[in-house]
Amino acid sequence: KLETKTDDQNSVTEAVTPIDISREAGEWRFDIVLNTHSVELGQDMARISVLADDQGKEYRPLRWEGAEPGGHHREGMLIFKQIMPAPKYLELKISGIGDVDRSFVWRI
Repeated sequence: KLETKTDDQNSVTEAVTPIDISREAGEWRFDIVLNTHSVELGQDMARISVLADDQGKEYRPLRWEGAEPGGHHREGMLIFKQIMPAPKYLELKISGIGDVDRSFVWRI
């Protein structure tokens, strides 16, 4: 199990937890929690997110399952197709929330 990574910038806290990125999983899931008191969370999470591997290849999410755009608290899952062969590390990039580009990295 990989740890939760947190980024707190420009009045927005993002917490990202890989839920299942095993070889047996056909889809890789990342739990995303967004909290703020001053920024509108109206972004399309699938459109502003990308997963990168250790070879520099980037992958777009298959879908977002969670809270609709809007408000100050959102939670949901970003779901990607499994990357094969398994990379040495993953980087989840989320752009434009609170005018900040954020990066979350895990070694596998």
